[in-house]
Amino acid sequence: MKSPARTSPRDLPPELASRLAALNVLQSVVVDRRAADETFDYEVSALHPRDRAFVRLLVATTLRRLGQIDAVLAQFVKSPPPEVIRDTLRLGAAQLLFLGTAPHAAVATTVAVARARDQERMTGLVNAVMRRVSEQGPALVQEQDAARLNCVDWLWQSWARTYGEDTAAAIALAHLGEAPLDFSLTDASTAEIWAQKLDASILPTGGLRRFAPGRVPEMEGFKDGAWWVQDVAASLPAKILLHVLRGTSSPTVVDLCAAPGGKTAQLAAGGATVTAVDLAPERLKFLNENLIRLNLKADVVTADAVDWRPSAPVDAVLLDAPCSATGTLRRHPDLPHLKQAQDIAGFAQNQRRLLKAALDMVKPGGHVLYSVCSLQPEEGPEVAKSVDAPRVPIAPDMIGGLTEAITSAGELRTLPCHWATTGGMDGFYGVLFKKA
Repeated sequence: MKSPARTSPRDLPPELASRLAALNVLQSVVVDRRAADETFDYEVSALHPRDRAFVRLLVATTLRRLGQIDAVLAQFVKSPPPEVIRDTLRLGAAQLLFLGTAPHAAVATTVAVARARDQERMTGLVNAVMRRVSEQGPALVQEQDAARLNCVDWLWQSWARTYGEDTAAAIALAHLGEAPLDFSLTDASTAEIWAQKLDASILPTGGLRRFAPGRVPEMEGFKDGAWWVQDVAASLPAKILLHVLRGTSSPTVVDLCAAPGGKTAQLAAGGATVTAVDLAPERLKFLNENLIRLNLKADVVTADAVDWRPSAPVDAVLLDAPCSATGTLRRHPDLPHLKQAQDIAGFAQNQRRLLKAALDMVKPGGHVLYSVCSLQPEEGPEVAKSVDAPRVPIAPDMIGGLTEAITSAGELRTLPCHWATTGGMDGFYGVLFKKA
């Protein structure tokens, strides 16, 4: 059954308004197949910052733990309820099983959400199910295989074939926790200063990692352009390229599919003369704003990277290609509900076109670094095989000594379960070509 029109959380008590906002965001993902970020800002715009943070945590936890939640609810709900009740129960169960919400508060607010969504006739069922989840749910969770239950089938099958079941389970488990904040610095020599100011640790790659929550725009150094947020794995492709460009005076580099601009910033901060190319004007607007804040310069071009060419061949191209982004599920738990197995072939086909274009842009002897934030073998490794160009093995010293992130073939392959005890990292693949 379809859900009735969604109720706005505005002008309601905060405890109800926040849960209604969470329901609307959750349904935008699982019913409408829209990214959570597309609706989140609107839904929480009238809420206190503390309640906004609660909505984000509640939705993310529900999506991360959806397999476990649904398995528990299946014990107490024998026939499928309307979607709005299904998703209301999911949010209520997430509070009881994983967020430590007091049972009386979780039960009462979940019933209130059903009532606010014009489901008065279902409130008896909601109340009964929530009470049983409160009483019996924790014991059921203890017996569950969290890794397998929370990983959608097509991803599990792909990762088990590619990496083995043990590593697939480690990847799936890594997706269940909140990712830390990683920072890249405009001036690498200031790492110790900013580590102290941001309550962060210095990573082997030279970036910073912070576990304490906080609103990024309000953190010290943001407005001054001292740093930008960038997962440590996402920083590695540009580090590799800058390493091989050492000794080249003012190297010319094209950053293809550049938005939102983290790698453009890295290349510019590393001394390269950068041209940032992207097809989406609205994403390039954000890239430009970041460059201004960071006091960095790049030539920004709105164009289709397949057809666009620089005025003269360049020293290097960084192609961080559009992909399924299955390596970023720690930060984007809505992705498994937005992408499907059949989408991968289309991403891979586009990447092959982009990679051939990138190789066409560089001088003889120039370098192309191709990367994707995907764990799928059809992207990355299979695409890299489609071009006839010499490869340069990636060495650990190019990426801060991360030996576990280098394959036997000299390719970059980070997994979310790398650094498992210190916060993990996104899944990335990268390969370095040298034009003959």
